[in-house]
Amino acid sequence: MTLSAGSDTIQEISVEELRAKVGTGMQIDNPEENMLLSMGPQHPSTHGVLRLLLELDGESIVNCAPDIGFLHTGVEKTMETKTYTKSLVMTDRLDYLSPMSNNLGYVLAVEKLLGVEATPRAQVIRVILSEMARISSHLVWLGTHALDLAAMSVFLYAFREREYILDVFEMCAGQRMMVSYFRPGGLWRDVPEEFEPAIRQFLDFFPAKIADYEALLKNNPIFLERTKEIGYVSAEDAVAWGMTGASLRGSGVNWDIRKSQPYIGYENYEFDVPVKTEGDVYARYACRMLEMRESLRIIRQAIDKLPEGPVNISDRKIVPPARSELGRSMEAVIHHFKIWTEGFSAPEGSVYNSIESPRGELGVYVRGDGSPKPARVHFRTPSFVNLASLPNMSKGVFVADLVAIIGSIDIVLGEIDR
Repeated sequence: MTLSAGSDTIQEISVEELRAKVGTGMQIDNPEENMLLSMGPQHPSTHGVLRLLLELDGESIVNCAPDIGFLHTGVEKTMETKTYTKSLVMTDRLDYLSPMSNNLGYVLAVEKLLGVEATPRAQVIRVILSEMARISSHLVWLGTHALDLAAMSVFLYAFREREYILDVFEMCAGQRMMVSYFRPGGLWRDVPEEFEPAIRQFLDFFPAKIADYEALLKNNPIFLERTKEIGYVSAEDAVAWGMTGASLRGSGVNWDIRKSQPYIGYENYEFDVPVKTEGDVYARYACRMLEMRESLRIIRQAIDKLPEGPVNISDRKIVPPARSELGRSMEAVIHHFKIWTEGFSAPEGSVYNSIESPRGELGVYVRGDGSPKPARVHFRTPSFVNLASLPNMSKGVFVADLVAIIGSIDIVLGEIDR
């Protein structure tokens, strides 16, 4: 039996029509007896515009094929038409739940190509805001994941705390989400005086909030039944599929780029990498909950040792002059004009740089050709790779469990389609 379940209607289609829509990559075991359903592309649990082609034997999933591309924006090619600095605004639109991480991955790749390193103060501020972004992203994941499983209260509580983090971002960058705050050579500007008290206040009240979330979920029999022994993926399969982040660590693989390949001074901070061995939806949930506590440890260490000094390097070929200089120096005005119209030239060569984003390894490849615009930009996004494992971990589960599995790998379609 072959059906297509859209947002409003269910209509019969043939196997040939189905394959014409999604290609021949989907294995169909028994098209005469099993039911073929299209889940999405507007299903509320898919965390973006995702479509899943399912082959069902009753309520059990026999095969699952993700169908992506509904949100394609051409970010990479658009960046190649802009200067290195102007391209930065495009990175905010990839993982739109953690723009700070996108900024950081791209900026570090550009700085690697240029052969420069941010100042000590800028690096510590980058650590603080990157970990705040990790917590903010995990709060969205937690709230929506719980809501998918009918836990409304957690959703409201998580978004309440996320508002505080977004207020901190607005304090620093002037924007709540599309921040473009990290820049090649440093930061857009220094943090204001209110920054440190706001961070310390967050460190004081947020641990109790994590405990509140866990009190609502970790011993809840309904939540446990929907997450334990569901969506299993072994450590070997997780590595073979290239999974990263909590989706990998939930299967017992201790891999975190902040530890294995430190950047922006992470080697100077004490923190643990949460690892669970069960490999199911609950293990991935537990890893992210522990990660929020470890992020608090990192932020506390960073704010305690935040040094004084400039937040931008002194190379005026890369960093534009401060706004305060424009009113008293014609040279600064000319320099400002040239930086923002022509940009700075990067040498020929190619670099790859990766960071630990909230979803896993975010890799950025940049190739320079000596001009002010990158010749090639490419992102290795964790959501894209982690989504590829969905067919493997969804075999044999009920359709209702698929919602929990999608939530557990924490995908963002903006960085999948890009």
